[in-house]
Amino acid sequence: MSFDLSAITRTGGHFGPQRILIYGVQGLGKTTFGCSFEAPILLRTEDGAGALDVATFPAIASSYKDICDAIQALHGEHPFRTLVLDSLDWLEPLVLLKTCEELGIKHIEDAGYGKGYVTADDNWRFIMGGLDSLRANRGMTIVVIAHSEIKTHTPPDGEPYDRYQMRVHKRAFALWQEWADMVLFCNYDRRIIGDQKKGEKRRAEGEGDRIIYTEERPYFLAKNRWGLPAKILVGQDKTWSAFHQALNIATNGAYAIPSTATQEKSN
Repeated sequence: MSFDLSAITRTGGHFGPQRILIYGVQGLGKTTFGCSFEAPILLRTEDGAGALDVATFPAIASSYKDICDAIQALHGEHPFRTLVLDSLDWLEPLVLLKTCEELGIKHIEDAGYGKGYVTADDNWRFIMGGLDSLRANRGMTIVVIAHSEIKTHTPPDGEPYDRYQMRVHKRAFALWQEWADMVLFCNYDRRIIGDQKKGEKRRAEGEGDRIIYTEERPYFLAKNRWGLPAKILVGQDKTWSAFHQALNIATNGAYAIPSTATQEKSN
């Protein structure tokens, strides 16, 4: 590889297989969303697939080695174009157990002063490296799913407030959100009613419509690199076609809408 001036090229905004992190509240349909990408195969660390009709490894991964073996297997010949890893927060105990075995300790906290979580970074990065290899060498889109939780965020220049984040250790959260090309926060569309000035109790109302957020706001982290709308209303469409349509438009057609979403849209 040459680094002299004659070797300079332009990236051209090429759209290739993406690294997508989806997180959100329980029962929203995150797995269904992940499996709405083209030709998916599901790698489970939890039994959350429900009645989904999707290709999957037959057993739930119950060890760090299982995850690595599955990723290695996908480097062979197969028809799949998307790997859906579900979920990150159930994968975390497997990563921490592997780290404890390497350190010769029983619990990750036994390493002291957060050293166990620092060491776990290497095991997280090894998995990321395997996923990146699938993306580069097999042309696969990688979708990683996680549940959300509400944590208190204390900014250095203001008062603390509640914020959604992934249900993993903060170091793992930072690693994965940095790794991903897109971080998509999913929640239900709801409105708050009730006038406190009139002594009315405030409450949330909604009809189960879902929203994808693609840009960061004070109460959640999200990002994308393709100029997607900051908020995409999906409604109750099980194909999540509104997202696929939006990404197709944002990339000037470079992203092909999955055939399942196209078929559902035409029905």
